[in-house]
Amino acid sequence: MSEPLVTVYITNHNYARYLRQSIESVLGQKFTDFELIIIDDGSTDGSLEILTEYERHPQVRIVSQENHGLTVANNIALRMARGRYIVRLDADDYFDENALLVMSNYLERHPDVGLVFPDYYTVDAAGEIIALQRRHDFQQDVTLYDQPAHGAGTMIRRECLLALGGYNEQFSRQDGYELWLRFIQQYQVANVNLPLFCYRRHPTSLTRDEAGLLETRGQIMAHTLRAEKPLDVVCLIPVRGTQLDPDSVIFRQLGGRPVIDFTIEAALDAQGVSETVVITSDTGAIEYVRNGFGDRVMVIERPVHLSRMNTPLEATVEYGLREWTAQRGREPEALLMLYAEAPFRNAHHVDMAIHALQLFSTDCVVAVRPHQEVFYQHNGAGMVAIQKSRTLRLERESLYRETAGMHLVRTAFFREHGRVVGGQIGHIVVDAKAGIVIRSEFDMELAQRLAARAEARAPHSAFAEDV
Repeated sequence: MSEPLVTVYITNHNYARYLRQSIESVLGQKFTDFELIIIDDGSTDGSLEILTEYERHPQVRIVSQENHGLTVANNIALRMARGRYIVRLDADDYFDENALLVMSNYLERHPDVGLVFPDYYTVDAAGEIIALQRRHDFQQDVTLYDQPAHGAGTMIRRECLLALGGYNEQFSRQDGYELWLRFIQQYQVANVNLPLFCYRRHPTSLTRDEAGLLETRGQIMAHTLRAEKPLDVVCLIPVRGTQLDPDSVIFRQLGGRPVIDFTIEAALDAQGVSETVVITSDTGAIEYVRNGFGDRVMVIERPVHLSRMNTPLEATVEYGLREWTAQRGREPEALLMLYAEAPFRNAHHVDMAIHALQLFSTDCVVAVRPHQEVFYQHNGAGMVAIQKSRTLRLERESLYRETAGMHLVRTAFFREHGRVVGGQIGHIVVDAKAGIVIRSEFDMELAQRLAARAEARAPHSAFAEDV
């Protein structure tokens, strides 16, 4: 029996409602030189009854196992695969009839490329199209590979995947991101700007657990860098304080503690921060930090004129860098600026930003939240939508809002250009809670409610761990 060119595998756990459509989208491909492996991962919803319909199909092999998770299933499929190329399809998604033809032809014509991925449609639970997701042109436009391919619907040379050791079973989700970080270090990647699969969004979708997924992504970044020498990063926390700003929130109570504590502790708890520095001219803040944190936090007293409203941040950063370098006798590799008005940004987010700077070798990193809403500009004659279409979502037109009170910049870039944001700008995406910045009484009330809820949920543990 000759080996097929392509191995497709479907992973299923309790998606009986969508499973048949997913399977039929593979069997109905115009390209026919493929095998299909279906792995049922401990379903209890009638999926196995559906799979019996396909047991005798000559191109189908079925595996039924206890629930072990996605990455284990991925590696089982990799060991079973006979194709030159391998592609996963999740059981709640489905292919366009040309998917295998287009992607296999691309890899056949480009032997230097290790994986190829397409654009895709997002669809709702009923299969109605929500939008077309159009990725960048990776062959022409992309030089920073911090936007990974989708974990499913991506066709990979099996020999490349085997050479990398397959999927890392340490991580039960975000398998595509973990593989992407390893893959781009050794192989070329490409995309085809054609929508070749449908990605379903529905109430039970894993992607609804945004905070958990982003936390896993941070763990993956740390794991990828585990053998690398850490960057020397100094954290500067500029504080204007109540003497110059009566509306300052640094001493407002949040969960029984001053707001400023959250940011200081985020820096102290971050594994990637070498030293934490509060820089301020406010005597109350100076006394509070010295009494409350002792020698764990350096305090640099800055001139009052650097603390005034509308004074450029860069002036404070330059002053803090000069003073810190004079006292420590060395210059750090990177400077992290944290602002007290973002209390729910924590050590995990700080470390994630540092890892992003190191992984992708950018000049700086900002924390952002993606926005799917429609934005308008007034052109003098009326409002004009920035995005051209509600149903065509171009990656190059995606909008992100800077948030989480955090800037990270390489010291060499800051020395040369005098800016904390510029050059090649990397990013991390933070969850909605971490993105809260207190700029108003409404923001403060929201933060207090979230803090109170977190405290109520964790009566037997340290409050800081759950907020």
